[in-house]
Amino acid sequence: MQEKRKLWRGKDNSFRILKNTGMKIFTGRVLSKKMDKTATVAVDRVVVHRVYKKRFKTTKKYHVHDDLEVEVGQTVNFIPSKPYSKTKKWKIVGISGSKPNGKAKK
Repeated sequence: MQEKRKLWRGKDNSFRILKNTGMKIFTGRVLSKKMDKTATVAVDRVVVHRVYKKRFKTTKKYHVHDDLEVEVGQTVNFIPSKPYSKTKKWKIVGISGSKPNGKAKK
């Protein structure tokens, strides 16, 4: 039986994992912060072709609710939450990477 986890944000805005919830935790990099309290986050994943077994990378963009005031280029963790709008159904729970020097790659 798989153990369920729950996130909790500490005083230093880092996230902690607690037990007993079935939420998925996504990790991605912030592409845009042009909207108020919304960040566009890209999540990369590797997919294997069913027939040819070739691996290729896919990227999906999410509109995420941002209470932590993240910056472009940071790596963040986010989870599903209540719908904030038509396209925004995710919430940032922690910053797992720092902002790189220079501009973020799109």
